[in-house]
Amino acid sequence: MKFSIDAVDGKARACTLTTAHSTIRTPIFMPVGTSAVVKALDTDDMREILDTQIILANTYHLYLRPGDETVAKMGKLHGFTGYDRSFLTDSGGFQAFSLSDISRPDDEGILFRSHIDGSKHYFTPSKVLDIQYNLGSDIMMILDDLVALPATKERIAVSIDRTTRWARESITYHRFKQEHGTGIDQNIFAIIQGGTDPEFRKISAEALCAMDFDGFAIGGLSVGEANQAMYDTVEFTTPFMPSDKPRYLMGVGTPEDLVENIERGIDMFDCVMPTRNARNGTLFTSFGKVNIKAARYKEDASPIDPECDCYTCRRYTRAYLNHLYRARELTYFRLASLHNLHYYLRLVGEAREAILAGRYGAFKRDFYSKREKKPI
Repeated sequence: MKFSIDAVDGKARACTLTTAHSTIRTPIFMPVGTSAVVKALDTDDMREILDTQIILANTYHLYLRPGDETVAKMGKLHGFTGYDRSFLTDSGGFQAFSLSDISRPDDEGILFRSHIDGSKHYFTPSKVLDIQYNLGSDIMMILDDLVALPATKERIAVSIDRTTRWARESITYHRFKQEHGTGIDQNIFAIIQGGTDPEFRKISAEALCAMDFDGFAIGGLSVGEANQAMYDTVEFTTPFMPSDKPRYLMGVGTPEDLVENIERGIDMFDCVMPTRNARNGTLFTSFGKVNIKAARYKEDASPIDPECDCYTCRRYTRAYLNHLYRARELTYFRLASLHNLHYYLRLVGEAREAILAGRYGAFKRDFYSKREKKPI
């Protein structure tokens, strides 16, 4: 992986990250393709319409179905899906957290029951990497111990200790595998934990960033804490992260979250919000959110967002999207998902242009100014 910084405006960064499969200009938002597919969209949608350079796939879900060995036999993720650009795969740590009623972490790994058939499985740091070698992702996340917030200091301390030990085991195992010909073109990112406590975040960041990872993520946020607490934690943590490696904020978030955290030095984001909200009738615009199922859009001939040039806005009206949603037509899910993802990708693209021009502050002010107005 090659990484370079193209411009800095305050703490905001415009960078270029090159993997074996694509060149990624940051700040970047990664659409979530949990089961090796972004819901309601296909590879042509991702490549030709949205022009995405990287998407996220889920290690836990692909391990259970269809199985990482099956994916490997079918040409790994790139061959299996036909998407020949970059993939990032998470480690399964978040799934262990979100499925906490059927999982249990210990000092060696995470024991969980499949949400599909109840079968028992055990993720260790090396096991998670072995799965991701089979998947062939460009960026692999290591196993971490994620806790919900608020949490006791004792539980956060355990999380940091486990995450650090698992990180050391992961980087040692990965470099060993690379020396023996496995994962040569795959990159490995560590995940900083510590809740919203500055001292814990410092301990975790300093311990992990001393290791030879290809990039670093901030995890354990957007899990119940207030937005300002998240922003403060990111602002405190990023100075401990190497400036010459990518910085990834996991599972975040709203358009406001992206704008605020880009300003604090984050390069990469992912979240299910644009596609999930699209399926539920909420569409993002330059002026805020539109609830497309509302009756007032039944005869509205305007596009979703008058400032948007996406595939959907160039062709269809709010009235048509309102009709499709109410009729539960499957086409709605595709058109709405295309719009919301285009909005997110355009937002980070405009943020990059603003950083390159040295006017990120003006970009942020304009972003909030528009949202004070109602959609026309």
